[in-house]
Amino acid sequence: MTPASPAVAPRGLRLRLLQGLLFAALALPGLAFASPAAAHAGDPVEGVDYVVIDGGRPFQPLGPGVKAEVVEVFAYWCPHCAEFQPVLDPWVRALPKDVRFTYLPAAFDANDAFARGFFAAEDKGAVARTHAAVYDAVHHKGLLARNATIDELAWFYGQQGLGQAAMKAAMTGPAVDARMKRAREFEVAIRLPGTPAMVVNGRYLITPRTHEDALRIADQLIARLRAAH
Repeated sequence: MTPASPAVAPRGLRLRLLQGLLFAALALPGLAFASPAAAHAGDPVEGVDYVVIDGGRPFQPLGPGVKAEVVEVFAYWCPHCAEFQPVLDPWVRALPKDVRFTYLPAAFDANDAFARGFFAAEDKGAVARTHAAVYDAVHHKGLLARNATIDELAWFYGQQGLGQAAMKAAMTGPAVDARMKRAREFEVAIRLPGTPAMVVNGRYLITPRTHEDALRIADQLIARLRAAH
């Protein structure tokens, strides 16, 4: 898991450091990952595999036919998120129909271009074809810096066929402002310790030892919630 402060160029370093301090201040007390020897092969164990968020609620109401919600809080600049994505993607596609999965960018910095770009792309129904491409552009192709600006993100999304001017307008518009505010409120409520983070029903913050472990624990929590209905 990467804390909120990535290694960035001097232009964004102060902001990222402040963001990192905020994440650290919000971290749940005692949220230390257990040693591999403490792993349980059966039901997930509170305090080992996950922590319970008092008063936690789903990011969106479950609604009819939805028994569980899984949210992955991520950041495109986060190397661990980039590593997790190829593991996470096939797992998401195989989820039961009564489980809702939501990508949610880390949004503590209201000016985070990557988070704004994600929401703008999502509003245009383009996340399925741009999500992995953004990770690739940052971590493999070097097309985007880890502290890319809104103009740079608009250019990149323009290369993906979304329209550079339209994406810049969307990223700086009131609809994305509202999405950023809502994301931040949820992330404060769950006391997000870093990225990637998986949260089930807004109440169970998974504390894995590996990426595969995160999915194992999520599967177990989902099974518990589906059985309870």
